[in-house]
Amino acid sequence: MTLEHLTKDTFKEKVFNFESNKEWKFEGIRPAIIDFYADWCGPCKIVAPILEELKEEYGDKLDIFKVNTEQERELSSMFGIQSIPSLLFIPAEGQPQMAMGALPKETFQKAIGDVLKVN
Repeated sequence: MTLEHLTKDTFKEKVFNFESNKEWKFEGIRPAIIDFYADWCGPCKIVAPILEELKEEYGDKLDIFKVNTEQERELSSMFGIQSIPSLLFIPAEGQPQMAMGALPKETFQKAIGDVLKVN
């Protein structure tokens, strides 16, 4: 199973239309995680298979997207991405939260429960 890579246009459709909204307004239906990564980044390669496993385990309860920071510089700068991987946890309601670094699977599962309210 391959995770969906977002471009600026699909990001506006599925996550946040930053051109029409100043305040955060989530466009998605399900809670989501966005992985800001780059192909050359070692820790990103550690996170990638964990995210694929989580997608299989949680299925339709949440969406997991990837954003290539090299290709999507505007999205990266909008979220102030300084280090990668950076992971944006987006609950269906409320403000998103950013986490940085190669998190272990247990940390993802805890955040999915605590921040995204998905069990």
